[in-house]
Amino acid sequence: MVESFARKSDERKMKTDIAETGHLRSLLSKVGESLDQFVKFEHPDAFQTKQQWLNKLDISLPQKGIGLEAVTEELCMSVIPNGSPVGNPGFSSFITTGATTASTLATTAASIASPQRYLGTAFNFLEELSLQWMAEMFDIAHMKGVYSSGGSVANLIALGGARQYAFEKVGCDPAADGVDRASSIYASKECHHTIQRSGGVLGIGRRAIKPIECDQQGRMKIDALLAAIEKDQQAGILPIAIVANAGTTNTGAIDPLLEIGKIANDKGIWFHVDGAYGLPGILDERIKSLYQGLQYADSVIVDPHKWLGASVGVAATFVRDRDYLLRAFTQEPADYLEGSASQSEIDQLGADQIDTPSAKIEHSLDDFGIPYFDYGVELSAPCRGVVVWAMLKEIGVEGMRARVIRHNDMAQYISDFAHQHPNLEVLSEPTLSICCFRYIDSSIKGLDLFNQRLHRRLVRENQFMPSTTKVNGKLALRPCFVGARHEQFQVDGLLESIIKIGSELIQEMKH
Repeated sequence: MVESFARKSDERKMKTDIAETGHLRSLLSKVGESLDQFVKFEHPDAFQTKQQWLNKLDISLPQKGIGLEAVTEELCMSVIPNGSPVGNPGFSSFITTGATTASTLATTAASIASPQRYLGTAFNFLEELSLQWMAEMFDIAHMKGVYSSGGSVANLIALGGARQYAFEKVGCDPAADGVDRASSIYASKECHHTIQRSGGVLGIGRRAIKPIECDQQGRMKIDALLAAIEKDQQAGILPIAIVANAGTTNTGAIDPLLEIGKIANDKGIWFHVDGAYGLPGILDERIKSLYQGLQYADSVIVDPHKWLGASVGVAATFVRDRDYLLRAFTQEPADYLEGSASQSEIDQLGADQIDTPSAKIEHSLDDFGIPYFDYGVELSAPCRGVVVWAMLKEIGVEGMRARVIRHNDMAQYISDFAHQHPNLEVLSEPTLSICCFRYIDSSIKGLDLFNQRLHRRLVRENQFMPSTTKVNGKLALRPCFVGARHEQFQVDGLLESIIKIGSELIQEMKH
């Protein structure tokens, strides 16, 4: 009877697998066709067709399902065509972009073939391999990493390690017992606001993040940093970390990493480098010298879902000593987990005590693999390494370098053009792929408001979509080029549109 049940079960499984495989192939093909059409970006913006898709999507909770075929049809007809402009090659607003095809394929594969990043599988192996590849590519091969969902969590993990390091030095385990004294993290005024949030989440306090003045180029001032540290030392405040930027969000400025790194090393303070956006800039040999000082870093972050072209939700934290992360973020034991993968118990038994086949590693469930869930804040997490692996396998370091150089050249092209044009003014010279500039004219009263109006009209034309920022108190147009689909003709089109709209606004003002 047991054999009969097993045979029938196998037969049912085979039929089910064949049916589902064929069905999946067919449905993915339809979704793929819809996405191919979407990335032509010939459609209007979703807001312009909002009432049409709202009429189809804004319905009551379904009591009866319509089936997978119908869901796929609605996905292709009403949802995908009304998606985000972020992947549009003309989009240069925030430091985000649409996923490359390699990333999309890898993400899709992982969502089915390995829904979680743990266990002894090829996907778990690629988590570590891809982290190793990135570390080598960015000249931080002495570090080990862990993936997370974005720069917010990546910074949190790094500063969690810094907190552990600093408090352990004074005889306290902050992860187990909490923090027991005032402390400080030093970061420039141009640091990303997730640094302040990390301070709040880690129990250090947002006000413990000490803002350090920057120069006109947006780089941390060394004398201001030293003064802040000395003031806290006199007050008995524990220094936790110095945070430096390898490419600020506003302008792409790179802090003097070498000088800051030496200060951190001399004073025994954890040195963290936020390279969420700008770390890949090290691939451009023309500016590689600006990254000197990474050798002093205790932690570095980068977001592959920015410049590398991964699907959103892929960031990496690298640390000199991953054991600090283990002590900072390890989970307490759970009965349902501890006995599920018996690798550690097998290691303790020794070969002479293993006398049953079941005690040998013969299944992926016999081993959790590298315990990334103890190096960060996520237990459940998708396989992100396969995405980075796929992108690097596709175009290699040379392909990534060519992309970075192309984008940096675009920002420099805008700067050169603006310097030559009577109605454009550069407010921040590009270091990486960001150029901050504005439209000017002697007839304009209130340049900030004028450029704000210009920007909104530009974006609503739905072809070229930069963001704005403030540079030394002045509002700037801020294109940032990180998308794999960015090409030079989009840069030319952006400049032409800005000049055209600026001229039109001036004529409107006269009337």
